Amino acid sequence: MKHRVFVDGQEGTTGLRIHEYLAQRGDIEVLRIDAERRKDAAERARLLNAADVAFLCLPDAAAREAAAWVTNPNTCLIDASTAHRTAPGWVFGLPELAPDQRERIRAAKRVANPGCHASAFILLLRPLVDAGLVPATLPICATSITGYSGGGKKMIEQYEAGGDARLAAPRPYALTLSHKHLPEMTSHSGLAVKPVFQPIVGNFYKGLSVSVPLHLSQLRPGTTAEQVHAAFAQRYAGERFIRVMPLRDAATLEHGFFDVQACNDTNRVDIFVFASDTQAMLMARMDNLGKGASGAAVQAMNVHLGIDEGLGL
Repeated sequence: MKHRVFVDGQEGTTGLRIHEYLAQRGDIEVLRIDAERRKDAAERARLLNAADVAFLCLPDAAAREAAAWVTNPNTCLIDASTAHRTAPGWVFGLPELAPDQRERIRAAKRVANPGCHASAFILLLRPLVDAGLVPATLPICATSITGYSGGGKKMIEQYEAGGDARLAAPRPYALTLSHKHLPEMTSHSGLAVKPVFQPIVGNFYKGLSVSVPLHLSQLRPGTTAEQVHAAFAQRYAGERFIRVMPLRDAATLEHGFFDVQACNDTNRVDIFVFASDTQAMLMARMDNLGKGASGAAVQAMNVHLGIDEGLGL
């Protein structure tokens, strides 16, 4: 028996990539809406309620509206927007978040897919907060560099059209210090203080890396870089999609630069700790369209359905 899946918003970047993942699956029946009825609320509602799993690849307001249409208690919604990532009654769709997170996703009918920047940030901070190495009240700064595909169709068209010399250089944004991922970054990392977050778009299609600098003296007294690295190794032991790289990764240091795109076309996250005796730089990289968006959504679906978590990924 095949699982019935509907993608509401199938023409967007995330929706298209989810369809690519599902197309290679023999256990999935994809419910499709006729092109001329993509804005027909009644038809969308019918398909949402006919699905075992429905992905919402919509703007926030439209995602909230679509979620309200679902009355079938057996339909699991996985929302790729930011609308429900800290909302009561919705489970955060990051299986690696905590030891019991898979069980929560399995039991849930409302799952909020994490944001790309947020996933990398949370995977860096949550293990250290849980281990007591990073105080929850510690002010944290983070920088993220990402490919332009993270901005969706309009940004992709802008970069690929060419003709604007400004886009050849890195493009810092969210300068109001109010990026839409901040609520989930704070809540799900276990921090009590909102981080200062600087995202930057680069002139490349995809790939993402979040960096978090730390002074070891501001962590739990006596904390060393080795203990920070060991906390990651312990927390992510056995995780098929998270790879904790060696402390002060020799291969990266040998090449003299960090390859932001090295996880592209995978559902993998690489975790790094670079350190001196007094400071550490935490880094996490992923494919912003894979583990940062569509891959994460399919992984959460697999967990919810109780099937092989990596199926199709």
